[in-house]
Amino acid sequence: MIGSAIEIGKTKIPNRVVLQPMEGCDCLTDGSPSVLTVEKYIKAAKSAAGVIWFEANAVCPEGRTNPRQMMLTKENLPKFRSLLAQLRRIAEEECGISPVFILQLTHSGRQSITPMIAYRHPIYEETRPVTDENIVTDEYLDTLPEKFAASASLAVEAGFDGVDVKSCHGYLLQEMLSAFTREGRYGGSFENRTRLYFDCLRAVKKVIPADMLLTTRLSVADMVPYPYGFGTTAENTLDLTEPDRLIAQMIAEGIQILNVTLGNPYYNPHVNRPYRKGGYIPPETPDAGLTRFIEVEKHLKETFPSLTVVGSGLSYYRGDVIAESERQLTESVCDLVGYGRLWIAYPMFYRDYLRGMFDAKKTCLTCSKCTELMRHGQVSGCAVFNAYYQKLYKEIQG
Repeated sequence: MIGSAIEIGKTKIPNRVVLQPMEGCDCLTDGSPSVLTVEKYIKAAKSAAGVIWFEANAVCPEGRTNPRQMMLTKENLPKFRSLLAQLRRIAEEECGISPVFILQLTHSGRQSITPMIAYRHPIYEETRPVTDENIVTDEYLDTLPEKFAASASLAVEAGFDGVDVKSCHGYLLQEMLSAFTREGRYGGSFENRTRLYFDCLRAVKKVIPADMLLTTRLSVADMVPYPYGFGTTAENTLDLTEPDRLIAQMIAEGIQILNVTLGNPYYNPHVNRPYRKGGYIPPETPDAGLTRFIEVEKHLKETFPSLTVVGSGLSYYRGDVIAESERQLTESVCDLVGYGRLWIAYPMFYRDYLRGMFDAKKTCLTCSKCTELMRHGQVSGCAVFNAYYQKLYKEIQG
């Protein structure tokens, strides 16, 4: 099952393996790929994965989460075009496949270098204080669909097969979904809170070819208590009433692939990346988080059978990851299986599996050292299995 192809419209994906968007904070200051960025994606091209989902690409300078975040522009377009051509050639020569490349479009919002927030959020602001001056105006939000569309147009020119209008992990489009307390055209009602997302989605759709994949990575539930989180109750339990309504409309607007995620890694990292060890002590067991992923994904497949769903949270399974992936695919939990930390730690895991060489000892330890590097302002990578990032991690530990 994991090795079977799947067709979405006119796009053929050679297998069910998705390398999730993993931000490395390692691009050049103009947003173009650095040596480290290129090295990472060359490894992805050699992995035999069917989908390579490029990391968060800022649609404007003020929406960058750090000075080295990826940002496709007119000026650096040739570098992206050249990189994609190189990756396609490598995948064809080494693996005999044509993977699908998707570019994730984002505005970092609250996590931008200068925070740009939807509304005052007492829970998030415990760790990153802001003031009313950080609240973005309706007039600023009005400008964003054009910026998402401009980035999507450049993605077409660069040669990507799809674009992701990103709404997850507390970034701006996602935070707007929970703007219950915001006044004006973008807050309060469901229609107002989803306005920006759909305006950006429609703007992107207008500028991409009809056969190009339109996708989204969505935090189906923030797992932050209402009225400060989307898809959750005041008791902080799942409430998929609004997410279902949102997704039904997304499908009507042309979304073909929903890449599922949950939570906000800046507030509750255990929700979207259950892990075994680390300085942060989660309030639930990893099994609880993994079960939540399966529950949500299965619900989505049953409710929206025509929607292609990418499952997440799989890196935790380590040596059992392929067997668990096969199980979820066979039981219709999801249609594609996504791996984040796993491919950063062990880029060749799927290709090694195909060759009978899969090594469980190389799989991600789910220790979150890669995230610790990012939070300390460093470039991010596996600090367990990669000597370069091991050295960086030792430096931040003093």
